[in-house]
Amino acid sequence: MIQAKKAIFVSLLGLTLAASAATLLKTDPAKTTVAAVFKQMNVPVESKFKTYAITIDYNAAAPDASKASVEVDTASLDLGEPDMNKEVAKKEWFNSAQFPKATFVSSAIKSAGAGKLTVTGKLTVKGKSADVSFPLTVKTEGGKQIFDGVLPIKRLAYNIGEGEWKDTSMVADDVTLKFHVVAQ
Repeated sequence: MIQAKKAIFVSLLGLTLAASAATLLKTDPAKTTVAAVFKQMNVPVESKFKTYAITIDYNAAAPDASKASVEVDTASLDLGEPDMNKEVAKKEWFNSAQFPKATFVSSAIKSAGAGKLTVTGKLTVKGKSADVSFPLTVKTEGGKQIFDGVLPIKRLAYNIGEGEWKDTSMVADDVTLKFHVVAQ
């Protein structure tokens, strides 16, 4: 009977330690950026989202136990000009009134070598969802975790740029979502 209780206690302790091994990190908004990079009339443009929420539950020793999610306010894309910012929130682009958030939720995070991860999950923009996978680098600097990654997408796959904006000669179909996350 004592052996059985001891075995149960050890098992529960092991489960508790395993569950607490991943650490919920707090992002530093002053040092974190989420951006979209694309070409307009063949000229590269980098625009940043001003409002987002990033949740990272990271375990450096066992990345497979890690999780991440990102929620971006689609109306917060800053193209550097107020009229253009209003334009991308309209129905033809993000349709921010109907779809105020774009989201990413990881389904797997795997080690890809020292300081490298492969992240897989579901990206949802403007009501369209797709499974995506992308490389991510991670390093520790000054007691903080720094995650850098890029995710190439096709904007038309998410109906970003409808009507006359489907023509990719003005705005290219290729978009790179670029992020730099500083957390601890």
